[in-house]
Amino acid sequence: MECESDAQLDEYFQQDATPDDSAEQTQLIDRTKQFNANCEKHSKKILPHVRTTDAARDMDLMRQVLGDDKLHYFGISYGTELGAVYAHLFPKHVGRAVLDAVVDPTKDPAQSALGQAQGFQLALDNFAADCTSKTEDCPIGDTPQDVKDRIAKLLKDLEKQPIPGAFPRQLTQTAATNGIAQALYSKDFWEYLTEGLQQAYEGDGKILMLLSDSMNGRSENGEYSNITAANIAINCADEKPRYTADEVRRRLPQFRAVSPLFGDYLAWGMLSCTDWAVPGAADHPDVSAPGSAPILVVGNTGDPATPYEGAKKMVDALGKGVGVELTYKGQGHGSYDSKNKCVQSAVNGYLLDGKVPKAGTVCS
Repeated sequence: MECESDAQLDEYFQQDATPDDSAEQTQLIDRTKQFNANCEKHSKKILPHVRTTDAARDMDLMRQVLGDDKLHYFGISYGTELGAVYAHLFPKHVGRAVLDAVVDPTKDPAQSALGQAQGFQLALDNFAADCTSKTEDCPIGDTPQDVKDRIAKLLKDLEKQPIPGAFPRQLTQTAATNGIAQALYSKDFWEYLTEGLQQAYEGDGKILMLLSDSMNGRSENGEYSNITAANIAINCADEKPRYTADEVRRRLPQFRAVSPLFGDYLAWGMLSCTDWAVPGAADHPDVSAPGSAPILVVGNTGDPATPYEGAKKMVDALGKGVGVELTYKGQGHGSYDSKNKCVQSAVNGYLLDGKVPKAGTVCS
C-alpha cells in the first residue's frame, strides 16, 4: 500500500488540520482529496481488497494452509475488530482468542471519533493530575487545570508561529497535537511528554515533533512506513459514511464539549475518506459470533484511543456465552503491555492453558 512520497508526507503532516475559517477549510479538503487521489494512483488495484473482512478471510486461509482446526488469536486495538470479524465469519474455527484495547463495534465513524476525543481528554486529565500530585513540583503547571491551560496556549501560539522542531521542519500546531496524543498512548511516555512540553515552552519543539513522527511512522532518516496509508485505506473501505465540511462544522460544538484540546482535531479528521476511490462497506462491523469458543475481552479504564466502554459493547455484540469481559483499572492504550500481573496472568492462563477467567474480573 503506497500513497505519497516521503517528501509529500512531510508536507501532508504539517498541514493545518484544525481550520478556523473557510479558506483554511478549503485547503484541508483540497489536500485530503489530493492524498486520496494519490492513493488511487499508486495503489488502485489494492484498494478494493483491504477491508477487514478480506483480512479475516486471509487469516482463515492461513489456518487451512497450516492444517490447524482452530485459529488462536491475540488482537490489540484495530486487531480487536479484525479478530471479532473473523469470529463472525468463522465462529467454529475460533480457538483461544483475546481482544485487548477494544474497538466499539456498535459506533459509526463519527461516534468513534467523538469517543476518541473523550478518551484522549481523559488521558490528558489523568496526565495533568499525575504530574501535579507528585511530591516534586510539576515543571509544566501548578494545578491540573494550569497544565491544560498552558498546553492550550502553546497550541494557540503554534498556530500563529511554529517553532523549530526536528531540523529542518517546524513544530506546527497540528504536529504538536499529534505528538501530545502519541504520548498519551502509554503512561511510560508521560515523562517524555513533560520534557517535550518544557522544551516547547522554551522554543524547542524537537521532542514533541519526534513523538508526532512516531505516531505517523516516520523514521529518523525521513522514511515513512505505510501505516498512515494502510489505516486510511482500511477505514475508508470498511466505513460507509462520507462526511462533509458542513457536517463537521455542525458537530464541532459536541466535540469541543468533550475535549477542548482534541475536539477540533478529531472532528476534522472525519474528512479523511472524502472522495475515496472505493465505497465503504457498512456503518459499523458485524461481530456477532454465535457458536464461537469464549473470547476474552480486555478493557482499560484509562484507554485514550479505544475507550473502556467499547469492551462491554463488544461483549454484548459477540453474543451470549461468547464474550468474557475483564477490566483493567489503568492508563494507556491496551492492558497486557502494561505488565500488570493480574492481566497477564489471566491472558496467559487462557492462551496457554485454556483457562477462561471469571466474567467481570477486575485487575488494578
